[in-house]
Amino acid sequence: MSDFLIYLRLGYDHITDPGGYDHILFVIALCAVYRIQQWRQVLILVTAFTLGHSITLALATLRLIRYSTDLVELLIPVTILITAVSNFFFRDRSDRSAVPAVTQPWRYGLALAFGLIHGMGFSNYLRSLLGREADILSPLLAFNIGLELGQLLIVSFVLAVSYVLLSLARVAQLRWVLIVSGIVAGMAISLLLDNEYLATL
Repeated sequence: MSDFLIYLRLGYDHITDPGGYDHILFVIALCAVYRIQQWRQVLILVTAFTLGHSITLALATLRLIRYSTDLVELLIPVTILITAVSNFFFRDRSDRSAVPAVTQPWRYGLALAFGLIHGMGFSNYLRSLLGREADILSPLLAFNIGLELGQLLIVSFVLAVSYVLLSLARVAQLRWVLIVSGIVAGMAISLLLDNEYLATL
């Protein structure tokens, strides 16, 4: 297997690893308010997140920016919590007085901004893999593509489950959003309470 495919697989495994579920939680919270019919809007949202974490993943891996690893590990569950809580203000599209989630452009800005933070989290793992390797551009590209493939798998799974529940089982969309977002928010709070850096503040 070529080095490119090795790093691609490592990126894919990193984001889909249940042991490091913080990034999974963020992606779930990000697309929880969308139906499968809104896949174009979800694609734009995921692209915004991708753009954000690609920038800082590259800059941090190339050591062009420096930051506190402990602070980033604290901020990641904060981004998850904020995204999940923002979903609590979702209103079912049957409510004509509500603004559908797809017309709220701030969600794209939120995904982009939080992607910058998650990219720094990804870079910690990638730098530990690279060690003193001279050529890091090819591994960086492969790792990023692997991350995206894993991310698309998570998004596809969430949209498929929502389709089954909302369209086939006729579960109310508002109920689905509140349950999923509540679970994610609870897990994010748990991550924050277990964060060692927060305990030292």
